[in-house]
Amino acid sequence: MDISEIKRFLGQDWTDTETLIRRSLDSDIGLLNSTNRALLANGGKQLRPILGLLVARACGGGSVTGDSIRFAAASELMHNATLLHDDVADSSKERRGRPTVMSILGGPASVLIGDFWLVRAVECILSAENRTGEVIRIFSKTLSDLAEGEMLQLEKADSGDTDERDYCKIIYSKTASLFEAVCVSCALSVDACQEWVEAVREYSVALGMAFQIRDDMFDYSDEASVIGKPVGIDLDEQKITMPLLGALSSVDAGKAAQIRSKVVAIHGNPSLKDEVRSFVLENGGLEYSKARLSEYVAAAERALDALPPSEEKELLAGIASFTASRNR
Repeated sequence: MDISEIKRFLGQDWTDTETLIRRSLDSDIGLLNSTNRALLANGGKQLRPILGLLVARACGGGSVTGDSIRFAAASELMHNATLLHDDVADSSKERRGRPTVMSILGGPASVLIGDFWLVRAVECILSAENRTGEVIRIFSKTLSDLAEGEMLQLEKADSGDTDERDYCKIIYSKTASLFEAVCVSCALSVDACQEWVEAVREYSVALGMAFQIRDDMFDYSDEASVIGKPVGIDLDEQKITMPLLGALSSVDAGKAAQIRSKVVAIHGNPSLKDEVRSFVLENGGLEYSKARLSEYVAAAERALDALPPSEEKELLAGIASFTASRNR
């Protein structure tokens, strides 16, 4: 699926969203402006605001409101704010194949710029004409989820005892929660009925879970180089993700404990990373992940059944199915 084609389909709605994102980042500080321009130029697919606009149109008879634009823009600003903060927490030197702000300007600058993006996201929401308080609470919950997910991930990296329930909580908090926030907020922006709001919530959470599982699979695949993500970066950070959990489920408790101890010891002995990666590939970790991914994609597609027929609905379904097979 070509994201650029979806943007063209969204037409003026997308143009207005991009314009609001750019204007929200205006500053009279030269270094901040130049850094923001570089970040926008090297942005990702901007999937979150795209989903928000598609949801608003699917629930609003093909039309969006000014608030739909504001909430969609806020999701992209908030997403990038969290990436700037994550790069500091993870000491990441590259993102999408290019140097991070942290690697160029340092950790403090990356945090400050992330704060700037976050505040501008909040300002977009506060400028809404309707449901401001409700949507602020939705996005506030997402920020809380993000922080809790990051802390749980750090805690589990030290202990090495992540199970699938822990993992699902982490990826909901760090990824699916923001998908949920923008889609639900944009449904509310067009006064969608409660049934449609709940359908959109189910769709966005399932899609977000699938999206992150697919991303985590790249860590064990040669496709990682295509998206600018070095192979094994999650293992460098001692993260136990779905592919490793799947492989661990296929062996006895003694072998699983041995592998978990190697993950915990990777910082002191980086060569263990290749052993763990081989273990995952040899014990069906990617196949297990693909099956779980397919379950979430199917759940996302089923959730859309409640919405009325529209081209936007078909595109939302297409994004879900593409997530199961995409080469990002």
